[in-house]
Amino acid sequence: MSKLPDWLGRVGSELTHMGERLEERRSADDADGAADGTGTASHGGPGGPGHPAPGQVPPPPDYAPAVAARPDPVAAVPWGMRVAAEAGWRLLVLAGTLWVLMRVISTIQLVVLAFVGALLVTALLQPTVARLRRAGLPRGLATALTAILGFVIMGLVGWFVVWQVMENLDTVSSRVQEGIQELRRWLLHSPFHVTDKQINEIAKNLSDTVGTNTNEITSAGLQGVTVMVEFLTGMLLAMFSTLFLLYDGARIWQWMLKLVPAQARPGVAGAGPRAWRTLTAYVRGTVIVALIDAIFIGLGLFFLDVPLAVPLAVFIFLFAFIPLVGAVMSGALAVVVALVTQGPFTALMVLIVVLAVQQIEGHVLQPFILGRAVRVHPLAVVLSVAAGGMIAGIGGAVVAVPLVAVTNTVVGYLRAYSMETALRAAPQQQKETQAQAAAQAADRTAPQAAAQAPAPPESEPEPVPEPDVGSPALGTELPE
Repeated sequence: MSKLPDWLGRVGSELTHMGERLEERRSADDADGAADGTGTASHGGPGGPGHPAPGQVPPPPDYAPAVAARPDPVAAVPWGMRVAAEAGWRLLVLAGTLWVLMRVISTIQLVVLAFVGALLVTALLQPTVARLRRAGLPRGLATALTAILGFVIMGLVGWFVVWQVMENLDTVSSRVQEGIQELRRWLLHSPFHVTDKQINEIAKNLSDTVGTNTNEITSAGLQGVTVMVEFLTGMLLAMFSTLFLLYDGARIWQWMLKLVPAQARPGVAGAGPRAWRTLTAYVRGTVIVALIDAIFIGLGLFFLDVPLAVPLAVFIFLFAFIPLVGAVMSGALAVVVALVTQGPFTALMVLIVVLAVQQIEGHVLQPFILGRAVRVHPLAVVLSVAAGGMIAGIGGAVVAVPLVAVTNTVVGYLRAYSMETALRAAPQQQKETQAQAAAQAADRTAPQAAAQAPAPPESEPEPVPEPDVGSPALGTELPE
């Protein structure tokens, strides 16, 4: 009986050791399962196979195929398509802006054309105001004298044209009738075999057409009256605008500069005077070229005894402000008048005179007078005149070319200004970059230099003096 408690004690200790080893193994399995996200999978419990722990996703089995991750949508779109899309939406925004701008301009077309016309007249008259100011006249008096003189000259020119047309209207009418009769006789004896009956039928059809379209002709006349009223209104607006631009143009420009963002203000401030010089050079050159054309073609018409030579010369002067197209239209009008009034030979001679003067203008006068101040390609001139005529009629065709010339000058200056600014900023940026690189290199090499530097010699401890024989024992305080 004495051995039974010892045996029971040994059995109990063995069971205790087995329980401890089982707890250690279970703790190790739980740690492995938490590391790979499987929970207590090795025990087949709630986190075991087929029973994932709540909130945990079991790993795929070994036999499952590998699935590649989906690429980023931005990386999946080709580079060219991304560039085209970026450029496309910007072009759409620009086109929408231009469309809205054109709609606004078409709504206030009269005001816009009046102001642009005032700018052209101001560019023509402003040098006179500057000369009068340098002569010592006050700004208001110089502006008033220049404006009154300019408006009086333009009014006299218009009155002279109307007076000449009214004076020669009877002569032109009789010449036109004679020309029609001569044309009729030529058609009867021409190789086209036109008979008198066919000519009478054509004349009858023309008279019937005029009789049946009386309402349309009346509405066209009323529309012409409306156009005349709008023309007079625009002319008054242009006169007032010209007065204020001549008197207070500098302060108006300074006020407009304040509307520009501060970062872009220096470039715009430099582009404005250059644009004004381009506009002034264009107006001056066009006036001189138009005056030369009108004088020489008018002399040709006068010596060829063509009626309305002076009014036709004035029309040639005015149409010269529409580049290329205006010269063709005015020359064709002079040739038609010569054909109807004087016959085919005189019309041919007028055509030769017009072509000769226009060739001299295009190859000698414009390059010499306008020079490099206004350099616009002929294709750009034709397209701008056509677009201006489609948008705003004759007024749009007149202002299209100076607008293109000014835009070309402004864009060229802003491009050169941005390049010059970038070149000026490049050395400073390079210096700053070099300074930053040197500072970073110094920061990187400082720890290495400190690690490679020899350690300072440690200070030797001061030797403790040995006590003398007669000194007090250690542990007692020494006298000071």
